Amino acid sequence: MTRDTLEHNQIPVYFAAVLLAASFGLLAPLAAQGLGMLVTPAIAVLMYAMFLQIPFLDLRQGLSNKRFLSALLLANFVLVPMLVWVLTRGLVERPALLIGALLVLLTPCIDYVVVFTHIGKGDSRLMLAATPVLLLLQLALLPMYLGFMLGAQSDGIVAVGPFVEAFLWLIVVPMILAVLTTSLARRSSIISVWNSAWAWLPVPAMALVLFVVIGSQITAVVRDIGLLWPVIPVYLGFLLLAPLVGVFAARLFALPAVTARAVTFSTATRNSLVVLPLALALPEDVRGLAATAVILQTLVELVGELIYIRLVPLWVWPANR
Repeated sequence: MTRDTLEHNQIPVYFAAVLLAASFGLLAPLAAQGLGMLVTPAIAVLMYAMFLQIPFLDLRQGLSNKRFLSALLLANFVLVPMLVWVLTRGLVERPALLIGALLVLLTPCIDYVVVFTHIGKGDSRLMLAATPVLLLLQLALLPMYLGFMLGAQSDGIVAVGPFVEAFLWLIVVPMILAVLTTSLARRSSIISVWNSAWAWLPVPAMALVLFVVIGSQITAVVRDIGLLWPVIPVYLGFLLLAPLVGVFAARLFALPAVTARAVTFSTATRNSLVVLPLALALPEDVRGLAATAVILQTLVELVGELIYIRLVPLWVWPANR
């Protein structure tokens, strides 16, 4: 098998991982709970494998691309909050579900969106360069959004610590290790072989992330599914409409194909794994259901991403690949 063959068959690999994880989580729930400890390490491994494929010397171009940044920020911090506000109006009488949905849908992803952008033929270098900007802005703006959409219920909800910790472990550490590996590979044949071997791993690493996330959380979703029904249409609506928001912003700024796809993936991909600690830190009366609502969004989004990576390259400026 070649790397091209593996990447060509990545969608069946991911669907197999999702099905195996769901089966394992439901048939062996006690054993599957232990997978939760592997979520952060698995994402870190995925990011390291992905970062090794990116020429970091070109990243400065990302922050200097004003049209890309303008489209990205407009989509994520103006248009998406408007969409989320409209979609969540039906949850105002269910505060736990509303808080969980707002936490996850208002925060753009800063980690595996880079991987999905790469797989979906978008500009992953620009997406990576923008992650610090996305992190800082969501830290600054999330309390304001929650204050507007929740009113008095928003007091004490947001803590900076979980965001910063996730950014350090899921972005900074893997990135530094990848840069060091790439630099040493030029001087050492052993490191060069190591580097080449890791080029095979983005697809298996993504399958691992899918397995540990879904396997460890599927029982909680099934347990509370009767209470979660009202939030499912919200997530499905976001799944369908968020890419359109990204495409609109990309059209508005006349972005080329690969850059437009990056904006589309960023708009549709949320910070579910990073905001989960925020949901678990909520007051006891809303904590459990809000956290489960975040987990449910993860499951919906991961399945949606498997569709996005096939459709976005066909839909977003296919003639300008």
